[in-house]
Amino acid sequence: MMKTMLHTVNKSPFDNGTLQTCLKFARQGSAVLLIEDGVYAAARDTAVSKQVQAAMKSTPIFALRPDVEARGMQNRVMDGVRLVDYEGFVDLVAQHNAVQSWV
Repeated sequence: MMKTMLHTVNKSPFDNGTLQTCLKFARQGSAVLLIEDGVYAAARDTAVSKQVQAAMKSTPIFALRPDVEARGMQNRVMDGVRLVDYEGFVDLVAQHNAVQSWV
């Protein structure tokens, strides 16, 4: 069985390079979950949108809905980013062999 990893990013892509590093290491079969300020990477029409869209071709990208809503971004999430609640977060952890937190 292929080892799969859930990558979590909790920092804004506009403050540091953790998102870019994460996307470089995310392999097919893995998934990326944007949490806390990491959800800013899910916004459309930003400096990182093209990079996120390119990554979605091989790696599903999720964003934690409560964090998106807390930042007033629910109408700015780009197409293809899947929103999950806390239960969905738990499901993602259960579906993957390991979790890598990019901080």
